[in-house]
Amino acid sequence: MKKISNILLFDGVCNLCNSSVKFVLKHDKRKIIKFASLQSKKGEELLQFHKISQRSINSFIYLREDKIMLKSTAALYLAKDLAGLCKLFFVFIIVPRPIRDFVYSIISKNRYKWFGKSDSCMIPSADFKDRFLV
Repeated sequence: MKKISNILLFDGVCNLCNSSVKFVLKHDKRKIIKFASLQSKKGEELLQFHKISQRSINSFIYLREDKIMLKSTAALYLAKDLAGLCKLFFVFIIVPRPIRDFVYSIISKNRYKWFGKSDSCMIPSADFKDRFLV
């Protein structure tokens, strides 16, 4: 499998993750980011190719410039790749990673309780279908 850049692997049944995908779609003016749910065949293939255990994931992964980004680092680089004021969130990269990841982990561990869970993965609208890897 060829390595692909700018792919957001997300939990397709997580309401917070689905809302985040919709936010990224709205703010990715260059249309460089592709998406795959962790539950999809393509998501599973990408995890396997990059030797990432599905058990170790508790939210999303951002594959950027052939680098695997996890937790808060993934979120900050994703924000950096978006248009407008979203880029400003990247300033938090100066916060030591253990502190950033601690906050991220609290949110990710409670995301189903706080934001809910869907019975099935998000289905993209026709306008965005080409941005989703299946």
